[in-house]
Amino acid sequence: MNQIEHLRRVAERTGCAGFGVTSADAFDDVAETIAARREAGLGGKLRFTYKDPETAADVRLSFPWAQRIVVVSWPYMPEGGNPGPMTPGTGRVARFATEDHYRGLKAALTEIQDALHDEGRRAEIVVDDDRLVDRAAAVRAGVAWWGKSTMVLDPRNGPWLLLGSVITDAELPTTDPMVRDCGTCVACIPACPTGAIVAPGVLDASLCLAHWTQMAGVIPWELREPMADRIYGCDDCLDACPPGIKRLADAPMGVGRVGLVDLLAADDAALREKYDHFYLPRRNPKFLRRNALIALGNTTADAIAADSLGPGEAQEIVAILAGYLGHPDEIYRIHAAWAIGRIGGDGAQQLLSHQLKRERNDGVATEIAVCLGEIETGDMGGRPKGRSL
Repeated sequence: MNQIEHLRRVAERTGCAGFGVTSADAFDDVAETIAARREAGLGGKLRFTYKDPETAADVRLSFPWAQRIVVVSWPYMPEGGNPGPMTPGTGRVARFATEDHYRGLKAALTEIQDALHDEGRRAEIVVDDDRLVDRAAAVRAGVAWWGKSTMVLDPRNGPWLLLGSVITDAELPTTDPMVRDCGTCVACIPACPTGAIVAPGVLDASLCLAHWTQMAGVIPWELREPMADRIYGCDDCLDACPPGIKRLADAPMGVGRVGLVDLLAADDAALREKYDHFYLPRRNPKFLRRNALIALGNTTADAIAADSLGPGEAQEIVAILAGYLGHPDEIYRIHAAWAIGRIGGDGAQQLLSHQLKRERNDGVATEIAVCLGEIETGDMGGRPKGRSL
C-alpha cells in the first residue's frame, strides 16, 4: 500500500467524510479576494484569515518546508441535532457548536500526523487556524466544492462539514478538485435572515448573525430582532442547502436548545466550563449573556404576541432583565434595555423611565430613550405594541 492510500484509510477509519491532498502553493486568488472584500467593507469585524490574507493564503510563510496539504472533512450531522421551533425562554446554538465536534476531527488529524511522522516526514496540524484558508485548501484538494453561501459542501453531507489539514514535507501525489458546483440552486441566498449573502459566494460579514454572536461589543440595533433566539452561530443558509437536508431528517430533536434564564443566572466559571468549545472574545462569557438578553427579549415578545405566555410568566422574565438593566457593565444595560423595550407594555415603560433618570452613561441613556420612544409608537422593531404587564 502506498503512502497516500495508507493516509486515506486512516482518514476513513477515524470517521472523516472526505480526504484529499493538494500542493502547498499559495492561493493567490483567494488572498486577492479577501483583500478586496476587506477593502470594500465586507469583512465586518472579522479577524481570522481577514487579519492577514497573505499569510492565510500561503502556508509556506508559516511552514517554509511545506510541500503538501493533507485535507480532511468531518461530518457533524445528524449528531449536531435539531433545536426545534423557537420557544419562550430558550435560545438556539448552531449545530456545529452543540458539543465540541472538533474533538473527533482533531483525533483523526493526529493519527494522520502520526502516520507521516512514522515515515520520517515533518507534519503539523492546522485546524481552525488563521494561517490557512481551509476552505480553499479543501476545494483544491477535491474534498468539497465552494457553495454560494461561501460554505463548502460535499454531495453526501452538504455543508455540514468541519475542515482540518496536516501540513507536510512529504511530496505526496495530489488529488483533483470535484467536478461539480451548486448549479442553478440559490436556496441559501434568500434564506439568510439579514441578507448577508449579497451575491453568490459573497458574504457581507457586517450583516452575518453568526459573526456577530461571536464578536465583542454592542450588537447593532437593526440585527437584534433578526437574531431571534440565536445565542451562538446561525444555521439558516445551511438549513436551506438541498444536499444537506437529508442529514437534518435524522437529527435528534431538542439538541442545541438552551434555557436562557439558567444561562443568565450562571456565573462566569460555570459558563466557561459548559461552553469551553465556544469562541468568546477574551473568553468573556458576558458576550454570551448579551446574546441571551436579546434572545430572551425576542422570544418573550413573540410569545406574548401569540398569547402563549401568561402575564405572570412575562413579569418574571422582565424582572430578570431588570436585574441586568441595573448592572454595572454598560453592555448588559444596553441589551437589557432593548429586550425590555422589545417586550413592551406599561411595566417595561416604567422600568426604562426609572433607569433613564439614573443613567450616567450617554450611550446607554440614548439606547433607553430610543426604546421608550419605540414603546410609545408601538414600533419596536416593527412589532405590534406590547400588552400591559
